[in-house]
Amino acid sequence: MRVLAVVALKAEHRLEVLLKVSGLARSTFFYHQARLERPDPQAALKADITRLFEHNKGRYGHRRIHGRLLAQGWKVAKKTVLKLMGRLGLACRVRCRRSYSSYRGQAGEVAPNLLERDFTALGPNRKWVTDVSEFRVGERKVYLSPVMDLFDRQVIAYAAGLSPNLELTNASLRAALETLPAGQAPLVHSDQGFQYQHVSWRRLLAGAGCAQSMSRKGNCLDNAVIESFFGHLKEEFFTHAEFDSVEEFTAGLEEYIAWFNNERVHTYLEGLSPVQYRAQALAA
Repeated sequence: MRVLAVVALKAEHRLEVLLKVSGLARSTFFYHQARLERPDPQAALKADITRLFEHNKGRYGHRRIHGRLLAQGWKVAKKTVLKLMGRLGLACRVRCRRSYSSYRGQAGEVAPNLLERDFTALGPNRKWVTDVSEFRVGERKVYLSPVMDLFDRQVIAYAAGLSPNLELTNASLRAALETLPAGQAPLVHSDQGFQYQHVSWRRLLAGAGCAQSMSRKGNCLDNAVIESFFGHLKEEFFTHAEFDSVEEFTAGLEEYIAWFNNERVHTYLEGLSPVQYRAQALAA
């Protein structure tokens, strides 16, 4: 800082006076001034880090930025990326959770926990998970019901609406079932929300030949993957944004889910996005 101050003032004041006031030796000053005038050897790396951070709207921390840099051919340590992001003032957003519970007591049939926290799947459309999350937009509440494939963490389908009613969850399930190739019938796991106990939900599953699974009552870890998705969505999209209308929110939600499926890299998927991971697996 003292060297920068002397450099800024030396056109208006005698250098000897500035060095005396700042307490800098003449040799020390000229050494650091020469360093300031040299090109930054990390300029290109800093530019790529900034580009990746901004392209992903501040949603990537140093680990994901590091992974994308390696994929682009950079040979750089993770600690270096962390240090440079700190110097550049690039800080990933901090997660803020808002809970929503659809449990209203037993309103229909409760299915057994067939998933049993086994969140791995050997292929697409073997295991799906779903839940409902709440978002406050102005004076209104918006509810999201996604269906996710555990094979690649891809959001297969979703529905958003102003009420966490049966039509919301049934609409997302119907849309997901429409994507199924002939002969495939995944296990579909949820919590014990009234929507999933209802006969209409069970009929949709039975009509497609799907098995139903439910978390144990009050145990969110039984559905941890979809809970994690909600956490990332709120951290990376919702918490740090302002929406003037429900329509603006739902448009942003559509954009985020498209980004999540097609671009967002996952350490679980070997540094690939869900769509890239599925395409690679099906091509093998």
